[in-house]
Amino acid sequence: MKFWKIGSGLALVAVLAGGVVTWDPLPGNPDAATLSNAAQKYEVEIIRDNWGVPHIYGQRDADTSFGLAYAHAEDDFETIQEMVAASRGDLARYRGKDAAVTDYLVALMGVWETLDERYENDVPEDVKSIARAYADGLNSYAAQNPNKTWRGLAPFTEKDVLAGFMFKTPFFYGLDGTLLKLFGDERQVEIALDPSTDRRAWHAAPQSLTKRGSNAIAVAPKRSGDGVTRLMINSHQPMTGPVAWYEAHLVSDEGWNMSGGLFPGTPIILHGFNDHLGWANTVSEQDLADVYQLTRHPDNSTQYKLDDAWHDFEIYTKIIRVKLAGPFAFKARRKVLRSRHGPVIEAKHGTYAVRYAGMGEVRQLEQYYRLNRSENIGEFMNAMSMNALPSINYVYGDRKANIGFIHNGQYPNRIGGWDWDKYLPGDRADLIWDGYRPFSDVPKLFNPVSGLIYNANNAPTHATDGPDNLIATELPKTLGLQTNQTNRSLRLMELTDPAKLIDRDELLRIKFDNAYSAKSQAAEVMQAVLAHDWSAEPDMQKAADHLRAWNMDTESANRHAALGALTAMKAIMEKFTHEKAPEPTDAFRFAVDYLMTQYGRIDPEWGELNRFVRGDVDLPIDGAPDVLRAIYPAAIGKDGKLRANAGDTWIALVEWDANGKMNADVIHQFGSATLDTTSEHYSDQAEMFVNRKWRKAVRSRSEIEANASRTYSPQNP
Repeated sequence: MKFWKIGSGLALVAVLAGGVVTWDPLPGNPDAATLSNAAQKYEVEIIRDNWGVPHIYGQRDADTSFGLAYAHAEDDFETIQEMVAASRGDLARYRGKDAAVTDYLVALMGVWETLDERYENDVPEDVKSIARAYADGLNSYAAQNPNKTWRGLAPFTEKDVLAGFMFKTPFFYGLDGTLLKLFGDERQVEIALDPSTDRRAWHAAPQSLTKRGSNAIAVAPKRSGDGVTRLMINSHQPMTGPVAWYEAHLVSDEGWNMSGGLFPGTPIILHGFNDHLGWANTVSEQDLADVYQLTRHPDNSTQYKLDDAWHDFEIYTKIIRVKLAGPFAFKARRKVLRSRHGPVIEAKHGTYAVRYAGMGEVRQLEQYYRLNRSENIGEFMNAMSMNALPSINYVYGDRKANIGFIHNGQYPNRIGGWDWDKYLPGDRADLIWDGYRPFSDVPKLFNPVSGLIYNANNAPTHATDGPDNLIATELPKTLGLQTNQTNRSLRLMELTDPAKLIDRDELLRIKFDNAYSAKSQAAEVMQAVLAHDWSAEPDMQKAADHLRAWNMDTESANRHAALGALTAMKAIMEKFTHEKAPEPTDAFRFAVDYLMTQYGRIDPEWGELNRFVRGDVDLPIDGAPDVLRAIYPAAIGKDGKLRANAGDTWIALVEWDANGKMNADVIHQFGSATLDTTSEHYSDQAEMFVNRKWRKAVRSRSEIEANASRTYSPQNP
C-alpha cells in the first residue's frame, strides 16, 4: 500500500481549499563536494554476492548503516527519495495533487514538531549515529548521481530517517483509515455513550476494515521431530514500492550481524535473523486509535468544550505546495488544529479529535536497532519492553529452542466500562487516556506445550494448536484486541494437530498450501451462489455445476479455480480496495462472463489467468488472495490476466540444529535490482520463486567472498 497516496476526493478538496498558483521553483541541490563531505568519516566494504544481495561490512555500526544507504540507493534510489519527500510533508511538490493528503497528514500528526521537540533528549547518541550515517550514505550517492537526485531534496538528514518511522508505523494498524474516514460526507461510526446511563446510541454505516496479510510459523525441536528449531518468515507486502522488501546482510566489528528484509529509507533490518535468533512480523489490527466528537464554542470557533470549560485549540498553518507545470506550484494554506486529545479534523458532520498509539513517539528506530543487536531471548525481550512500536505481531525463534508470539502494541491506558470501538464524547477529560499499559500486559505466548506458534493476522487467542492459547475472557476489553480469523489462520488450524510432527517438509507443505477453508469467506460466497436457483438459465446452471465441483484449491493447473476464485475475489479484496463487493450471484455472473469473453470457456487452468510477470518473465503461479501461498493481483485485467503485485515476497526459512548451528534458506520474488531493468538481478529469482525453490542465505565471510560478484566501497564504487 502506498500509504501516502490514500484518501478520497473530498479529503483532497478539503486539504487544497484556499490555495493560489505561484511561481515557486525548487531550489538546487548542494554541489557534489558538499554532499560527499562526510563520506570520508566512514570505512565500509560492500560485497555483492552472485544474487546481487549486498553484504555490508563496517568497522562501526555507523559505517555499516552508511554502506546500507549507498547500496540500497544503487538499487532503488527513486523510492527512497519518495519516502523522504513523503515524511517531510513535501511529496505533492514532486508528485502533484494526489499526494496532497499525505502532506496534510504529516502536519496533522505533528511529525516534525514532535521530532524537533524530542530529538535532542530522547534519541540516544548511538541511534543518532546510525541515522546520521544512513543520511550521509544517501548524500554520498546523490553526489555521485546528481541526475538521479530530485531537485531540492538533498541534503538528506538523520531527522529524515527518524521521521519516516514516526510517520508510517501507525498506518500498519490502520490509522490512515481512521483519519480519512472522518472526511466522509456522513459519520461512519456510532457515538459511544456513558455506560452508567441507559440511553441508546443512534446507528450509522459500519466502520470499514483495512486488513493486510502475513504468515509466521515457529516450530520447536520437540514438534519438529529432528531436533531442529524452525522459523518461517513470510510477510505479505507489495512486490514493489515503499513497503516492498529489500534484502541485505549487515555486519560490523561492533557485533552487528543481521540478515533480513527492510524497506526503503530504513537503516536496519525490520525482520530477519542472526546466528542466535530471528523474528517474523505480521500486521495486527488492534483498536489503537480513539476518535472524540468535540463540542465547539457557538460564538468562538477557536475553542472547544472540556469538563464544562472552554479551551483554545492549538492552531498552526501548513503550506502545501502542489506541483503544476514547470516551476509553478499550487500553494495551499491549510489550518491544522489540535486539542488536548490530539490532532483535530473538521468534517462536514462535526469536529473530531484523534488520539492514537504512536502519537508523539520518536523511539521507533531505537527499538528496531536494539532488536537487531539482540543475541538471546533476554536481550530480545528487553528491546521489546521499550514498547516504542505502536503495533505489529512478533513470532520468535532462537538457537536455544525458544519459540514465542507477541501481540505487540502500545495499548492505550483506557478506563473501563466504555465502548472504545465507538467515537467518544470529547467533552470529558477522563476519557483522554494518558500513556500505555505496561509491556507485561501485552498478550504473549512462549514455548507452548505443543511446540508450535503461528500467526496469520488473526486473533491472538489462536496462536498454537495446544491447550495453552490465550483466553479471551482473561484479557481486558480495553486492549481492543482483534477477534477475526483469516482463511490462512483457519487453514493453519486445519493443517496442524498436536499429535502430528511438523518437520521441514511438512512445514513447507503448510506454508505453500493454496486452499480455502470450508469456513472461509470464499466458501461463504460459494455457498450463496450454489444456493441460488439457476434452473431458468441453462448456461448459468452449467457454470454452477462446475463451481460445485471445485475443491477450493488454487493450484495453477486447477480448472475449477478460475471460476471460483474470480467469484470470491472481490469480496476477499474489499478490505484492501475499499470497493464494495457485489452480491455473490452478481460476482458469479461477472466471473462467467469474464471467462467466456476472454477464454471462450468457464474452465481455463487457473495459471492461464493467475500470472507472475517481471520483465521478460511471464509465468503461471498458484495461490490466490488470503491463502497461505498468498498472491494478490493488481486488478482483474481487461486482457484476461491477473498479474501478481502483492502477497508472498521475501521469504526465509531459518533453522537451528540441536547444537545451535544456524542455517537459512531464502527467496525474493524478483531480485535485488528493484528498478534497473537492465540488471541481471532484476528478475533472476522470479522463476525460482514461482516454483517454490530456495537459495542459501550466505553469512560467513569466506562463503560470501567465494560467491562475490563485486566488492567495493561507496567512496570508490
